[in-house]
Parts: sequence; structure tokens; C-alpha cells
Amino acid sequence: MKAIESHRDLVAWQKAVDFGLLLYAITSRFPDHERFGLTSQLRRAGVSAASNIAEGYGRGRTNDYLRFLSMARGSLCEIDTQLAFALRLGFIDDAMYSDATMKCRECGRILAGLIRSIEETTHGQGAQH
Repeated sequence: MKAIESHRDLVAWQKAVDFGLLLYAITSRFPDHERFGLTSQLRRAGVSAASNIAEGYGRGRTNDYLRFLSMARGSLCEIDTQLAFALRLGFIDDAMYSDATMKCRECGRILAGLIRSIEETTHGQGAQH
């Protein structure tokens, strides 16, 4: 297994970036009148999920890292909700919704594993990573 030298080596970050790019592709099909509404919210949440993973890693302190990973998890929940709105509003079809929510859940599982790993590794230790 390759050593983690930066946030770019984290599978959670890689998957979150891929998912964020998928959200850009999906929202490019939304109506123009949603440019400052759901389109913007989904894109910002997608960027936020990956960015929080990177920022938490870069902080260098375990407590900060876990807090930012928690924010990334919150962004994934936000995306899940926004995708439900997009489906119900008819901006995406069932297949697109299913694919996007599956990828969202995958990101969430990987992120949960990272959080669990950090918590187990640092349990009873100091607050450095």
C-alpha cells in the first residue's frame, strides 16, 4: 500500500473530486433559470466535500481533520437532498438519480471508513496526525 503523502493520495478525496465533477456534468443539463439555485448549490456542495477532506488533512491536527471530514460528510448529505429535489422537479431522470446517489453513498462509505480509521489510530493518543 502506498504511503499517504498528501490529501491527493486519499481515496476519499479522489472519489469526492470525481463525484464533484459528475455533479457539474449533471447540473449542466439543468434549466438556465436554476443557474443560481439548485445548480449552484449542488456544485458548491460537491466542491465542498472534496475541499473539506483536503483542508482537514492539511490542518495537521487530528481534531481539525475529523471536524473537516465531518463537514465533508455533511456536504454529502446536502447533495443527497439536493438530488432528491432535482429528481422531483424533473431535472434528472431515475437512472441519473440512481447513479448519482449510488456514487454519493460510495463517497460516504469511504469517508466513514477514513473517519473510523483515524479515530481508531488516535484513540488514546495526542491530537497530531
